Amino acid sequence: MALKKFDVLIEAVRYENGQIACVRAYERRGATFSDRVLIARSDLAGRLENGKKVMTGQRKEFLASTFVLDKPVQAVKQNGREFISTRAQADHDDLEGVPVF
Repeated sequence: MALKKFDVLIEAVRYENGQIACVRAYERRGATFSDRVLIARSDLAGRLENGKKVMTGQRKEFLASTFVLDKPVQAVKQNGREFISTRAQADHDDLEGVPVF
């Protein structure tokens, strides 16, 4: 996938009762990225609502702020509920292809 500007890259997810509890991610800090951070579901939802671009993927080993990008993450509203997913027609929280930690 071509290099795109993004604000958060999710590399792993933790689910509790079918809902995202937190994600392990890297955040953009100017021209570079942070070390791994844990982001709670509520904070992730807030970032998505504020227009931050969130992607799934993996960091390339030994290459600092170089990543292999996978899929964009979005907040999906359906039947009065909000889900965080990589699919537009989601009916539950689902980050496809992201390993669980």
